[in-house]
Amino acid sequence: MTPADRFARLPDLLADDADLQRRGRWVTVDCRIDVGEQPFFLGLENGALAAFERGTRLMRSSAFTIRADEEAWMQHWQAMPAPGWHDLFALTKRGAASMEGDFRPLLQNLQFFKDVLALPRRLSSEG
Repeated sequence: MTPADRFARLPDLLADDADLQRRGRWVTVDCRIDVGEQPFFLGLENGALAAFERGTRLMRSSAFTIRADEEAWMQHWQAMPAPGWHDLFALTKRGAASMEGDFRPLLQNLQFFKDVLALPRRLSSEG
């Protein structure tokens, strides 16, 4: 399973986590997550995924974007990531990821986004 295919399972992983959705109940934002060269657009409404699109879309806007190469995401999604791979800001510090856009919704709901982007850790390495 490619890293992008692994991330594509995010809707099911989030739907199965009622506590995480509850904690994100005030989060309504459109954002973009790039897994290698593959962009994903997430439309969050009250902590649930209202939209999840894989691939490029012309004229698609988002509040913020988080980009990382495939290796960075795979290291981040290990069951117990090594230091430097365990956190979004650690990934940016090591140069494996970047963030751009309006950071206000990201920072106001930082733990929610960290937990959402760590959901693929729940998948076995085989898929």
